[in-house]
Amino acid sequence: MRKTILVVDDEENLRLLCQEVLDKEGYRLIEAEDGIEAMRKIEQENPDLVILDIQMPRMDGMEALPRILRKEKKTPVILYTGHSQYQEEFMAWAADAYVMKSSDFTELKDKVHELLSARGSMETLRHDRSSLCTNPLRL
Repeated sequence: MRKTILVVDDEENLRLLCQEVLDKEGYRLIEAEDGIEAMRKIEQENPDLVILDIQMPRMDGMEALPRILRKEKKTPVILYTGHSQYQEEFMAWAADAYVMKSSDFTELKDKVHELLSARGSMETLRHDRSSLCTNPLRL
C-alpha cells in the first residue's frame, strides 16, 4: 500500500512539483494550502508523513506544528521552507527534519524515505512486541 504524504504550502506550484516528484517515488500525495486546511486533512486522511511550510497565511507552520504533533504524535513532520532563520527556533526542534526549499528535490526525497522507513521499522517492532505479549510461549 502506498504511503500517504500531506504537503502543506501556500504556493500551489510548489505543491504541484512535490506531487510530481514524490508520486514518481511511489507515494500518494494530498495537499493543503495552510495549517487550518492541514488539520482538516489530517483528521480525514491520517497521512503517514507531513511536509510543512512555515510562512503561510491564516495558520503558519510554526503554529500548526504543535497542533499536528498533539493530534498525531507518531506522524513524522518535515519543516520545508526557504527561510533558514526558523531553524534555531525552539518549536522547529520538535519537527523530525528541517529541509531548505530547493529546485533539487534530492534532500527532500531522501528525508521522506528515511523517515517513512524508520516509522515502518518502529511499527514492525511495536507489532512484534505486542504479539509476544498476547501470544506467550507455552512451556
